[in-house]
Amino acid sequence: MKKLNVGIMSMQRISNYGSFMQAYALKKIIDSLGCIVQFVDYRKEEPLIKDEKSTKLRKIIKVFGGNARLTHKIQYILHKKHFSKYQEVLGLSKIPNYSPKLDTLVIGSDEVFNLIQSNDNVGYSLELLGKNNNAKKTISYAASFGNTTLDKIEKYNKTADFIKYLRELYAISVRDKNSEKIIQRLTGQKPSLNLDPVLIYDFTQDRNFNTERQVKERYMVLYAYNNRLSKKEAKLIKDFAERKKLKLYSIGGSQPYADKFIDCTPFEIISWFKNADYVITDTFHGTIFSIITERPFATIVRKSSGPNYGNEEKITDLLERLCLKQQTLKDMNLLEIILEKKINYYHIHKIVDKETKKARDYLRNNITCIQN
Repeated sequence: MKKLNVGIMSMQRISNYGSFMQAYALKKIIDSLGCIVQFVDYRKEEPLIKDEKSTKLRKIIKVFGGNARLTHKIQYILHKKHFSKYQEVLGLSKIPNYSPKLDTLVIGSDEVFNLIQSNDNVGYSLELLGKNNNAKKTISYAASFGNTTLDKIEKYNKTADFIKYLRELYAISVRDKNSEKIIQRLTGQKPSLNLDPVLIYDFTQDRNFNTERQVKERYMVLYAYNNRLSKKEAKLIKDFAERKKLKLYSIGGSQPYADKFIDCTPFEIISWFKNADYVITDTFHGTIFSIITERPFATIVRKSSGPNYGNEEKITDLLERLCLKQQTLKDMNLLEIILEKKINYYHIHKIVDKETKKARDYLRNNITCIQN
């Protein structure tokens, strides 16, 4: 029987652990359906929201302007510079793979529908909604609008574009309630609501991730975007670590008061989380890494304001769906109380197991059944 040729259009070229892990996990899941899988690139246009501070020079200045140690800032820059070498594992080449002929194109996961933003690494492209592809059928999986809202889509006069291309998709899957609401309003259809691939892929059975860290000292992980933590927030986290006699390791970004910046490969990230006494994060995938390694954790929730990129829509939804709303950190003075709460991971795994079957059924049904 001929294997189906499936493409994944995602954020696979973004240099961070979350983007890599979700792309890797989704590829492995679709591989397991007996398909030949390749990643597909999209052509970027200028971001709709202009951010005068987003030039390369200003980004470098911002890194060096933070309160982290100078050595950590340099390590972070080198980490970002060399991250692309890990993407070779995904089968990515330096030459973009535009519009290949496919049986099915899967758009997702990650924030592939988050088109109303200022990040020039993502840009604005209707190809992320299915435009200009050469697939017999196009679907999405666990796609997210991030903090793109209906109000933003209307403000930038893009409603007609979104409606046109979203309605042409053969099947739509999203990963959060904000995205579900937007799809329903724009298409009149209720999409499938599915978990991020990192949650439904079993990394424990993947030999690439069976690495163990030999660290003698006890530590806690601070996994946050570079420079997004305020000095006050970082100080409260450091004070907690000192009370617990723990070293503070920053991963994913250089942070004030951190004892070490950990520059690890994507294949080591789970092990660093697994062996931590506690985790504090302000990211979606940092929250997921904490969950799959069953750590005591707290997730800082931030609202979008002005050019600031918030995480409220996607993280609040994730925690609520997994019955982990109590791990939300909005008041830093409650840090220790939240970190010391006992988490019923048995119950969470039951939810994830059910959602994993649902996700695999969705992908199997919509990929292996070819549209005429």
